Amino acid sequence: MDTKTLIEWSNRFHVPTYTRAPICLVRGEGVRVWDSDGREYLDFTGGIAVVALGHCHPRVTEAIREAAATLIHTSNLFYTAPQARLAKLLCEHSFGDRVFFCNSGAEANEAAIKLARKYAREHLASDRYEIIAARNSFHGRTLATLTATGQEKYQRGFEPLVPGFKHVPYNDLRAVELALDSRTAAVLVEPIQGEGGVIVPDDDYLPGLRKLCDEAGALLILDEIQTGMGRTGKLWAYQHSGVEPDVMTLAKALANGIPIGAMITRDPIGQALTPGSHASTFGGTPFVTAVGLAALETLLEEKLPERAARVGRHLTAGLQGLKARHPVIRDVRGKGLLLGVEMARPAAPVVTACREAGLLILTAGDTVLRLAPPLIVDEATCDRALAILGAALAAQAA
Repeated sequence: MDTKTLIEWSNRFHVPTYTRAPICLVRGEGVRVWDSDGREYLDFTGGIAVVALGHCHPRVTEAIREAAATLIHTSNLFYTAPQARLAKLLCEHSFGDRVFFCNSGAEANEAAIKLARKYAREHLASDRYEIIAARNSFHGRTLATLTATGQEKYQRGFEPLVPGFKHVPYNDLRAVELALDSRTAAVLVEPIQGEGGVIVPDDDYLPGLRKLCDEAGALLILDEIQTGMGRTGKLWAYQHSGVEPDVMTLAKALANGIPIGAMITRDPIGQALTPGSHASTFGGTPFVTAVGLAALETLLEEKLPERAARVGRHLTAGLQGLKARHPVIRDVRGKGLLLGVEMARPAAPVVTACREAGLLILTAGDTVLRLAPPLIVDEATCDRALAILGAALAAQAA
């Protein structure tokens, strides 16, 4: 099947919710992917920070084969070994005591919102249900998580939104303090805003939120869907701050591309979700949790968070070098291998130029380039990507 026909079929038969690049990817290995015309690309999108171990990692591929040949689905009416083992491993390597498995980041955030409301109602007050979230945030596409998302462009056309959410500026502790009141159940934020432009808060932001939530009796929920699983140079981004949340949500890299989400919390908070109060038919199947277990074990054994920190410093230094040579770059920011390059003009033409030269990168808003390569990337591959990006910037300037 030729690429032109595939694109025509996609444009004809899909609901038009995506603006796709005009290539059809057919194969991946490590940090590289190939399109249907046989062209090779360096993938610095990582499936939007999903394939932390790279494409078709041998251990993940073997886990998929074994799980598919053993037991794919049972429902959560029964115990399964992979689900129990993955829950145990997540709790052992985080602040948490309890895990709820689902299928996506949006579902994980939905579970966190429901947990916060139910816990507050049962332990604090019957009218304590509001969630404080940040402007410029991104938390998902369901109606509740869309409401939590602090960007009107994603909400437009879906009104009326779900009641019970307030939005305050990100990285502004005073704004949170003023928004907290007797109806606040939780504060929901990303440790680093990803979709909002790779915005890294001040060092005192998460500790300050922790203190405010403790004083108000509200839960602190951290959306680590993009920042978790070693992406920022530590296993979880909250570990940079020295404080722990009450609830954390995960998805993306948890099974290296197989759909899974998770909400992690501590006791006694997790006890608020009693039998029948929340569920997911496909959440935590033996198939997906077996793959998630292989992915997390590999991440830990190969010390990929530490690698992300080291290679991220190298990539950041290279981007700072480009900034010194190209005035169009206003800022370079991020942690580990979640990096943003803020431009003085729209970023999309640079993304296109890089793709045409064999490098896939992302945007984060209209003027920010986002780089989120697999955590297995090395310095030499980063240098190749930097050379392509530098050439693209030079061509745009010309």
